[in-house]
Amino acid sequence: MESQLKIIEPVHSENECSSALTAVGDALYAIGGKWKLRVIIALREGNKRFNELQRAITGISARVLSHELKELEMNGFVKRNVNIQVPVIVEYELTEYSDTLKDVLQALREWGLMHRDKIRRER
Repeated sequence: MESQLKIIEPVHSENECSSALTAVGDALYAIGGKWKLRVIIALREGNKRFNELQRAITGISARVLSHELKELEMNGFVKRNVNIQVPVIVEYELTEYSDTLKDVLQALREWGLMHRDKIRRER
């Protein structure tokens, strides 16, 4: 397990440290927060309309979901499809770019399971 946790190599210079901090900051800006990755995970099951997404993500308000979808669209992870018919149907889908998060999501899932086990054992 120790070798798996050594994902980020030690930083040896101030420039490398600054670069690493900037890169992590950019990543957290794009996918950080309580809801963004949950929206992406919900959409991995397939395209969804707004209300379907809201039902799939327990606890998210309509206002917050709308905001998160706009940010995810702005960062290229989600595409909004408007089907002009009567009634108008709006669906959200993941872009190919969202596939770049596959390893991140898997690593977070594994870490989350390990962390939950650790906390339960300590109680």
